[in-house]
Amino acid sequence: MPTVLITGAGRGLGLEFVRQYAADGWSVIATARDPGRHEELKTLERAAAGRIRLHALDVADATGIDGFAASLAGTTIDVLINNAGTMGREGYAGRGMQAQRFGQSDYDDWAEMFRVNALGPMKLCEAFADHVAASDQKKIVALSSVMASMGSNNLGGFYAYRSSKAALNAILKSMALDLARRGLIVAPLHPGWAATEMGGANAPLRPQHSVAGMRQVIAALTRERSGRFWQWDGRELPW
Repeated sequence: MPTVLITGAGRGLGLEFVRQYAADGWSVIATARDPGRHEELKTLERAAAGRIRLHALDVADATGIDGFAASLAGTTIDVLINNAGTMGREGYAGRGMQAQRFGQSDYDDWAEMFRVNALGPMKLCEAFADHVAASDQKKIVALSSVMASMGSNNLGGFYAYRSSKAALNAILKSMALDLARRGLIVAPLHPGWAATEMGGANAPLRPQHSVAGMRQVIAALTRERSGRFWQWDGRELPW
């Protein structure tokens, strides 16, 4: 039975990842800052006959990540999904493209986005690289965004969110090169504009379709496809 570790599993795409992997018989390690607050996640755990394990984890807490990794010593993780992320206090669902405009920067919020969107995944990957390397599939992915793509940016704006996700992409690109000798496969994924709390109710893509597509992309990842930027539907994005 393969094992997947999913951060930010309490809602949205993280919750859907838990639902779909558990339904396919995977062993699922699901984290959230406070799992007890998420009724749907707890319902999935109760129905999964032991296949889902819930853990409290704040991805911005480096010490907490180390302790969590130590608690799972000896556990192999086939797929590590860095799903937890934030668009900050002023996201797209609230003000659309008027959010995070030039001249309106909230630098404390900007720093928090970097802690969660870039530093958190980096720390997770460093803490769990051995767990992943000991598995059969050896895959690390992180949910990025098309907003991180400089080649696709023709709208401007969203300085804090774009830069935090571009930093994440740079981290994963280097990681794909550095960890290749250990057989690890690393890639950022754009989930599409999905109807979640972050994406807003009017987004055209349902979470179940986004996650189903990303799971196909993850399943198809090979060493040759490592270190490249993939969209939920299998298309490659420019950096």
